[in-house]
Amino acid sequence: MKKAFDRAFTVLIAALTAVSAAALAFVIFFIVKEALPLFETVSLKDFLLGQRWMPIAYTGSVSFGIANFIAGTLYVSFAAMVLALFFSLGCAVYLSCVATDRQRSLLYPVIDLLAGIPSVVYGFIGIVVLLKLMMKLGVRTGSCVLAAAIVLAIMLLPYLISGCSESMLKMKNRYMPASDAMGISQWHAMAEIVIPAAWKNILLTMVLAVGRAMGETMAVMMVMGNANLFPRLLGKGETIAAVIALEMGTAEYGSDHYHALYAASMVLMLLLFVINIAISLLRKRLLEKEV
Repeated sequence: MKKAFDRAFTVLIAALTAVSAAALAFVIFFIVKEALPLFETVSLKDFLLGQRWMPIAYTGSVSFGIANFIAGTLYVSFAAMVLALFFSLGCAVYLSCVATDRQRSLLYPVIDLLAGIPSVVYGFIGIVVLLKLMMKLGVRTGSCVLAAAIVLAIMLLPYLISGCSESMLKMKNRYMPASDAMGISQWHAMAEIVIPAAWKNILLTMVLAVGRAMGETMAVMMVMGNANLFPRLLGKGETIAAVIALEMGTAEYGSDHYHALYAASMVLMLLLFVINIAISLLRKRLLEKEV
């Protein structure tokens, strides 16, 4: 009976894994299928490097160039990651190396609660609070890449803090007893032993955070300005996810505009794959050096 149950459980897990893989394959296939017809009329070079996005011919000809959207996506994601990683490492150090077990049990649920807040709420708070602050700094409308990066960084904090603190806590439990026995100060051991040892796992946490950052739509769309301009820190910009969300509802099915939006989503998907693979290779190289 037990062997039969184990076999059934194994088959069930394998089936669920296959369904997940099939769902991902279907999504990729559908996006690529809907994107490829665009390149019958628009060259890949013009699409990736062009800066003019004019899906409807009000004046002149239509044009589909997403270079500014690619730059905006990478710019705001990188800026948000830098801000979030700086604060999350500080929080993780406190939670793993300073806070008591009771304090951690109280703080972890509060941090995890940040991940459950809808993105539109973050965007609304950004409009009400952050854009006014940006206007005081000299940004006319308040909408800018910096505002979007700050909002996005706050949204990334729960993922980064949880992943970083768990990795650091594991390294602390492994190395701190020997460090204390040798008389090494806690802060020196934390800076020289715990954080470097946990860095490989922190890179994996960054992979999840990068995917969250590049795919975020609503909050970024509400505070970034949504202008097809090359991004500047205090200037407006637009991400690939934002242009898809804004225009997919008005794109005629089967039109070049429709296929261009799917092509943009294909580019976003490829960017995520490239960044994830790069971080994974970096982590693998760090592990090989350690060995």
